[in-house]
Amino acid sequence: MSSEFPAPYEQLGGEPAVRRLVARFYQEMDHNPAARGIRAMHADLPGAEQKLFEFLSGWLGGPPLFVEKYGHPRLRARHLPFAIGESERDQWLMCMQTALAEEVPDEALRRQLFSSFALLEDHMRNRD
Repeated sequence: MSSEFPAPYEQLGGEPAVRRLVARFYQEMDHNPAARGIRAMHADLPGAEQKLFEFLSGWLGGPPLFVEKYGHPRLRARHLPFAIGESERDQWLMCMQTALAEEVPDEALRRQLFSSFALLEDHMRNRD
């Protein structure tokens, strides 16, 4: 990746920043009553937090930790056992929006990331 156009991973601040973003996301999920639907899907928050960190590391242009450990993400297939509709998508995005607002000071980067997350999360829906 050219230093002229650093990957979002680098723009965020690398591993420490991605870890903070993910930690804040799960903190919001765990404590916000409006996220109770998706919180119920996450029995093992520390495990989910580590997997999301590993996924986002590669997805954002950093080390492909998830792929190295688990293979291709196949996100939709991995999430098929969970009923994900508009409400669950919106709860996930609400938690991520809070995390982005608190952990990503660059407004343009924050908007870019949220837009990308919104597309990804809409793809994850498997229920009406």
